[in-house]
Amino acid sequence: MAGSRLVHLFLLILLVPSLRAAPNTTAVVSRIAFGSCANQSAPQPVWEAIVGFDPQVFIWLGDNVYGDNKRPSRVFGRERTVGPWRNVPRFYPATEEELRGKYELAKANPGYAKLRERARVIGTWDDHDYGVNDAGKEYSGKVFSQRLLLDFLDEDEDSPRRKQAGVYASYMFGPEGKRVKVIMLDTRYHRDPLLSDGTILGDPQWQWLERELRGPQSEMTIIGSSIQVVSNLSATTGPLFYVESWARFPRERERLFRLIDSSKRNGVLFISGDVHFGEIARFDCGAQYPLYDITSSGLTQSVENSVPAVFQSVMRLLAWLTPTPMRVFSPNCRHKSCSYGQPNFGAIEIDWNAVPPRVKIELRDLHGNSVDGVEFPISELKPSNAHANKKEGHSFEAHCSLETELPWLVRYRLALLFFGTIAVFVIAVALLVIACCSATKLFTRKCKMA
Repeated sequence: MAGSRLVHLFLLILLVPSLRAAPNTTAVVSRIAFGSCANQSAPQPVWEAIVGFDPQVFIWLGDNVYGDNKRPSRVFGRERTVGPWRNVPRFYPATEEELRGKYELAKANPGYAKLRERARVIGTWDDHDYGVNDAGKEYSGKVFSQRLLLDFLDEDEDSPRRKQAGVYASYMFGPEGKRVKVIMLDTRYHRDPLLSDGTILGDPQWQWLERELRGPQSEMTIIGSSIQVVSNLSATTGPLFYVESWARFPRERERLFRLIDSSKRNGVLFISGDVHFGEIARFDCGAQYPLYDITSSGLTQSVENSVPAVFQSVMRLLAWLTPTPMRVFSPNCRHKSCSYGQPNFGAIEIDWNAVPPRVKIELRDLHGNSVDGVEFPISELKPSNAHANKKEGHSFEAHCSLETELPWLVRYRLALLFFGTIAVFVIAVALLVIACCSATKLFTRKCKMA
């Protein structure tokens, strides 16, 4: 009898820590934070603001570490990494040991450690933590990369995510009537090459996603994608530069919208990362209610911090000049462009006690202050006949017309401005050279006559 009691006591001691660590998925969730693009070797003051928001759930949206290695930018020499004569890629994969070390450095950050003590942390990956910049299904190290990401996320050893090809997953939080479903997509493991217009998710993940969307209902469904779903920045910044997004695989994006529409699922919205700036976009013609995409990028990496401070105002001007029919413009924006190019994180607050319940979604800066946001009743994210009529017969309008449908002069105005400025500069220099040559000839002639 005494021996049996000792055995029971021993088992209880073993089980109690795991019971304490087990997440309470039936508790009401009203605060969710999310972010992406965190260089493990850079200062990360943003964690203080995130902890101050006191989220119950934190969602990683990729580039959780910068695991790949980068060669110096060189136009000339044996290894040319940029320019028309490039002969080696600028980014190359890390070894398994190198990637593990980078994850350990990220996990040891005191601010992030404090967040892990207080919130449930879930997530997916993007290219730099998957293995190498812009990589897809061709990347050979994805098996050990998956294992290391799941270790970083404290995924159980017997988790289905450790047995499947890819890190996609879903979670249901909250009791009936206040449920929030989070669907994390994997946009890397099965993705075909860029410009192929092939698949992003692959057939197994598509089948899984359909089951998730047609499964038990929830008041809100948050779909996490490492790359932007609604915005198509490349359509208006090309040929100057391009970024990854679902819009570069138009058939896949259309399939995603059709699936959401046909599933009749309420409360769907997207969150995304990758692009090193924050914005809120909305597409009114993808389903029978508005589809929001809240992009938070990055926790450390940002477009404005990548240039000298004197040029940051120029970056904001260019952001304002960039045509973007999907972006939500509101008085809540800190800048006129309604994009934010400094480090940021996303914050979702759900007021379940309001009638009807409301959701507020914000982008917040390093100090936790709002720089952009939207607020609306959750009931706005429900299929409606009025919205379906708008979808069928829309003319050109914001939140409905794609970037590729913009008038040519509007769509390419950044490129026209850039190349026009260069042309004016070259002409000015040529005229100056001609004037100098003419003045020199005239001066020489006068000297000879004297």
